[in-house]
Amino acid sequence: MGQKLIIIVATAILLITGVLLGYVLSQLVLGYLTPNLLTLLGTFSLIIIFGTLYYVLFWEFRRQQAQTSPAARTRASRRQQPEPDANLKNRLISLTGDATAAQRLVDQAKVEYPNMPENWYWEKAIADFESANP
Repeated sequence: MGQKLIIIVATAILLITGVLLGYVLSQLVLGYLTPNLLTLLGTFSLIIIFGTLYYVLFWEFRRQQAQTSPAARTRASRRQQPEPDANLKNRLISLTGDATAAQRLVDQAKVEYPNMPENWYWEKAIADFESANP
């Protein structure tokens, strides 16, 4: 909630500052404001505020994206895990008689027991199949 509040407040201030900066610059260009020290410092401060908020806002977005959801982390860790031991894979396929059925058993174990090593899922599927089919 804290990060969302920071993003909302920074976005609101960024929009207000952008509108003020655009108005001041347009008035300077049209000649309605005289360029003196006060208008130059005001314009410069608006530019600094706008740039700082812009940087903070996108820094916060990047930080928020780095903190992925647990489900995304689980999917990423599964992708990074090595292939299962070929002996385990072949044993389960020979028990079930079908590679698709073997993969289905492993996928079911992954749903029931997340964040386990890949070989564990194949061992679990073998044990479950053998206990169901003595």
